[in-house]
Amino acid sequence: MTQPPVLADDMALWSALRRHTQARIGLGRAGSALPTRHRLELQAAHAAARDAVHSPFDPDLIAAALTGVPTVRVRSAAPDRLTYLQRPDLGRRLHPTDRAHLPTGAWDVVFVIADGLSSRAVHEHAAAVVRATTAVLPPGTGVAPVVLAEQARVALGDDVAHAMGAASVVVLVGERPGMSAADSLGAYLTYGPKPGETTDAARNCLSNIRPPRGLTYETAALKLAALLRGARELGRSGVDLKDEADALPG
Repeated sequence: MTQPPVLADDMALWSALRRHTQARIGLGRAGSALPTRHRLELQAAHAAARDAVHSPFDPDLIAAALTGVPTVRVRSAAPDRLTYLQRPDLGRRLHPTDRAHLPTGAWDVVFVIADGLSSRAVHEHAAAVVRATTAVLPPGTGVAPVVLAEQARVALGDDVAHAMGAASVVVLVGERPGMSAADSLGAYLTYGPKPGETTDAARNCLSNIRPPRGLTYETAALKLAALLRGARELGRSGVDLKDEADALPG
């Protein structure tokens, strides 16, 4: 079957649209398949996503980027990466030995840096988000030592905050890699977390923190600071807490 010719105007339109999205649009075709160049790009993106999921978490790298900031290291109940991927429930619970080593205090917030599904994301972005956020918190805010959590999912932060006595927890976690991004960091804020009881409806999420293609560190920090203030005033987080920083520039 003869294919219709690709007009110059069509090519210009697709080129213009591609400047505004990372989605794979208007790639054309070679027979019934993608052109070779785009097929290779897709395979490379898939390999990057797999690497992000399976690459080991390096807490030393994060601690070095947080020089001068107290840190503590914990593990989830998942003993290895394969178990972590197969048993999400274990990634939501602290290893019992590590719970006993957590410091306690009357802190306003604890930041938990969790590998999640992309160690690359936390290696590249998490420390910068912590520094940017603590810099814009009100004077006198009690910030607990940063917790570096291995084989961890978002709900592990509930366990950490409860054990440490923190009123709020911000979990910075590597998001599930997609075919457009393997380094996307998410931030999940929970006020008054209760292990095993708090649901996702009680959390506020900032997604796709990864400058320059996603949310900047500065914008994420201002949004998190506003959410922390709002949660403290409202007495809860989640669906009842609105992000008043939506109008902030990206």
